[in-house]
Amino acid sequence: MADYDSDSSDGEFAETNVLLGYASKDADEDTISRIGGRPEWLDADKSPSAALARCKICKNLMVMLLQLNGELPERFPNHDRRIYVFACRRSSCSRREGSIRAIRGVRVWADDGSAAAAAEEKKRQKEEEAKKQEKAKEAEKAKPRLGDALFGGGPSAAGAGGAKNPFSSNANPFSSSSSGSNPFGANPFSSQPASSTATPASTTTTTTTTTKETEKDLPKTFAETLSINAPKTAAVRPPAPEPWPATDQQPTPYPTLYLADADYETLEPEPADMPLPANARIEEADAPDTTSAADKEAFESTMDTTFQKFADRLAQNPEQVIRYEFGGAPLLCSKTDDIGRAAAGGAMMPRCASCGGKRTFEVQLTPHAIAELEAEDLSLEGMEWGTIIVGVCERDCVPAYLEEEEAGYLEEWAGVQWEEEGGKK
Repeated sequence: MADYDSDSSDGEFAETNVLLGYASKDADEDTISRIGGRPEWLDADKSPSAALARCKICKNLMVMLLQLNGELPERFPNHDRRIYVFACRRSSCSRREGSIRAIRGVRVWADDGSAAAAAEEKKRQKEEEAKKQEKAKEAEKAKPRLGDALFGGGPSAAGAGGAKNPFSSNANPFSSSSSGSNPFGANPFSSQPASSTATPASTTTTTTTTTKETEKDLPKTFAETLSINAPKTAAVRPPAPEPWPATDQQPTPYPTLYLADADYETLEPEPADMPLPANARIEEADAPDTTSAADKEAFESTMDTTFQKFADRLAQNPEQVIRYEFGGAPLLCSKTDDIGRAAAGGAMMPRCASCGGKRTFEVQLTPHAIAELEAEDLSLEGMEWGTIIVGVCERDCVPAYLEEEEAGYLEEWAGVQWEEEGGKK
């Protein structure tokens, strides 16, 4: 069976949910997504702290490997998102944690009012429904009851000193208060409970109550309503960001290549089992094993099925430079390194350092990105990673100290699987 999901029949190409990106010198409609070059921030006049792009080993500024337009309007409405990946060019920092870092840029745009209008319409419909239910109850109360006629119950009998009906109760068991407030009349877009209908004691109290009720009735913006998707982090703004040095004082960037083409991954069907040759000999399962233990160990040590799967998968679309699937599963090139072992244990990515929520896979770079970025580099010291995996906050959390429509930047998780010693990719 193939290791990917597909609804196609036998002999047909299968399409996965992974979006593949290919490098090109020519820009397409999306000029934001690229490998190499210099970063283009969400706000051109306000860059993040340069400390986010410094190597954690040598403390020098790194160069950009990837800038990705990460907007997901269906998942994060009104969110402007970008993913940046930086790498240190010093060979002495290679293979060390902190030499490759990832940043998520996020900016939440103000709602255009359409969501507020929809919330107001929903509130109006609920109020009309509540009025209809109240009228129906009043009409039901006005009807003469058979029990009152037989046993002399009802308000008139009680008022005349008649015996109280033990089966009568003035309390409505479905009412939450004696004022008859509608339990379904609360505004779902309001952050506070519905106000009481009690009569105010003074003019000042009346004015204050009216103002509060007006504030309560105002519906939240769409972004606020979906705050579960964008939880707020620390409310205290960090110290002044480190300014970026002048361009001529920054390390030489890789050439800019745009991710002009993007297609969903298609894979060839697995070949059918070939018939055995007529002269093939099949040994019995209980036949004595003629292979020595040393030979077995040598064979198994040279056979890395995870890497072979990685290489075979990439070979079907050899020019891909990134693989994208928010919430998907990355393609690992090893199960024996720290990341591979952590993935096998179900805890590959640490939780979001900003909000404490879970992280999820979003994008990874493939070895062909190295070939594209270093095509014009004649030096012998090149990048040595097998794949770079980027994990982000699954709720796209936003710093609480940001002002309206202000861009913010948060460090995310960059997991690096380095190529094996000896140059195998």
